[in-house]
Amino acid sequence: MTPVACTVRKARRELRDTWTLELSPPPGFRFAPGQFNMLYCFGVGEVPISISSDPAEPGVLEHTIRSVGAVTRKICELKRGAVLGLRGPFGTPWPVEAAEGHDLVVVAGGVGLAPLRPAICAALRSRDRFGRVVLLYGARTVTDLLFESDLERWRGRFDTQVEVTVDSARLDWRGNVGPVTTLIHRAEFDAGNAVAFVCGPEIMLRFTVAELLQRGLAPERIHVSMERNMKCGIGLCGHCQLGPWFVCKDGPVFPYRRVESWLRIREA
Repeated sequence: MTPVACTVRKARRELRDTWTLELSPPPGFRFAPGQFNMLYCFGVGEVPISISSDPAEPGVLEHTIRSVGAVTRKICELKRGAVLGLRGPFGTPWPVEAAEGHDLVVVAGGVGLAPLRPAICAALRSRDRFGRVVLLYGARTVTDLLFESDLERWRGRFDTQVEVTVDSARLDWRGNVGPVTTLIHRAEFDAGNAVAFVCGPEIMLRFTVAELLQRGLAPERIHVSMERNMKCGIGLCGHCQLGPWFVCKDGPVFPYRRVESWLRIREA
């Protein structure tokens, strides 16, 4: 429960309302793709934020944060040299190692690409351990595309399929237009031997999973990130309870089969 003081090394603006902060990691800090930290802005409050950096670079600790509330707004205003409190890492990771030997399908919506970035980095670092690797990414507009330099680098690989779409576009956009689910039918993977990681808004999760199931993926091979209402990080406050589970402690990454019935319930 006691935060460790971490210094902001860099603050990089990603989108009009989204920043990536590189922090000085605590001594011996390690994390697995998909885990999150609790970031405390002194005098303002604490929020859970997924780690977005490459887990193979222990000296780099990045969090990509969207300014949507009082705490995240203040965190996004921090400059180099500012201090944040950090607790973590918490939560269950993406099962990257368990996916080895299979085709890997990664589907991200909006800022949902940030929690998936460590898993993508890990998979591409051990590329020969996977079959096909497919990244399907959707955003609302071209100006909402996250990690554009990463997308270009990943797209430039001959061993990875990267497809990007936007809900609406300018006349000079030459890419796909439509929801990310429209990319699934054109993705090249063996549905009988594929594992899928999905992260984004809950409505996007529901429709994406439905398309993957229709394509032939087994429900137990689909994993979703449910970052719903997390607040304390240790299952104490009950804020993020989802049926019999606490998202912060039993998730945020779940096998779809485990949360299938709860995904159909509208959040109050």
